[in-house]
Amino acid sequence: MAQRTRVVYYREKSGRVPIEKWLMDLPRQHYAKCLSSIRRLCQAGHRLRHPHAHVLEDGICELRPRYGKVRYRILYFWHSTGVVISHGFVKKTDKVPQSEIERARNRKRLFEQNPDLHTQEVHNV
Repeated sequence: MAQRTRVVYYREKSGRVPIEKWLMDLPRQHYAKCLSSIRRLCQAGHRLRHPHAHVLEDGICELRPRYGKVRYRILYFWHSTGVVISHGFVKKTDKVPQSEIERARNRKRLFEQNPDLHTQEVHNV
């Protein structure tokens, strides 16, 4: 069995963890589906491919959970310690909005400058 990939959540300087709040605000079944996608990433790591994951640009990747007709996207990036989950959103257009990619890109830059400050350990995946 392959080794699990370490997954952490991005934590803002204020201590707020964007993906945690977003997940908690989802309906219960949708939350479970998104968490299942994060677990799949933890289990498969770099081997996770389309349709479950997709590389966007500048090292930003997306998980692609879906519940019924609702398309969710969870943006993440790789760091030497594993995967860092940036944030999630409901995808309403054909392309991932550039503003969402930019948000993840900025978080990646901040994370790389100070990983300890911006790491929230995850215990439920």
